[in-house]
Amino acid sequence: MPPAPEGDQGGPERLQKLIAAAGLCSRRQAEELLRQGRVLLNGRRATLGERADPDHDRIRVDGRPLNPPPPPLTLLLNKPVGVLSTCHDPEGRPTVLELLPADLQRGHGLHPVGRLDADSRGALLLSNDGDLTLRLTHPRYGHPRTYRIWVAGRPEPSTLRRWAAGLPLDGHPCLPVRIRSLGTRGANTRLELVMLEGRNRQIRRTAELLGHPVLDLKRVAIGSLQLGDLPEAQWRRVHPGEVLAPN
Repeated sequence: MPPAPEGDQGGPERLQKLIAAAGLCSRRQAEELLRQGRVLLNGRRATLGERADPDHDRIRVDGRPLNPPPPPLTLLLNKPVGVLSTCHDPEGRPTVLELLPADLQRGHGLHPVGRLDADSRGALLLSNDGDLTLRLTHPRYGHPRTYRIWVAGRPEPSTLRRWAAGLPLDGHPCLPVRIRSLGTRGANTRLELVMLEGRNRQIRRTAELLGHPVLDLKRVAIGSLQLGDLPEAQWRRVHPGEVLAPN
């Protein structure tokens, strides 16, 4: 049967939003599932941009019915170095989900919101809330992330000004960065950066280009949500509205 018509109450939603809300993956990953033809809507292959009403339409992902969304759940994790920001690694390397109790690893649809590379540590959110994931990962929403890093050497003020202006990467300019020095230890310097975007290994690549490689990278805040004294490899529940509270 065809998708149900839109209505004033409830009504159709974009398929990628419904899949993310069911806790299967992030909305961007759901879009990829649609592109790969792995989503069926009322028995036919669905396409990106289609809408459906889960109360009336039959939605299947990889042959399995789309379950009702689990209760919203968001966790703040202090990710250690060496742990991957993914739900599964085919090479068997440790992932962030493995830091959670067994009952949270299954059935809740938790996935990392954004990522920290394996060599970095600090604040990482895990959530089954697709809307929250989109708002925190898309640059248009402008939620800052705060990092404290150690770099080799002592960058000149002119070098920090270049970094703050947004040094181009891969031929494209980066957004401006708020940056300040927090002091030195021996030949190395500690910096604090506040950023509105997060390209792949952006901090490390920029520091390398400027001649001051990163020695340690820790994310200490996501928006107004502070890592605080949460121990490494530990997590806590995030209260509704806490992540997107005003700075």
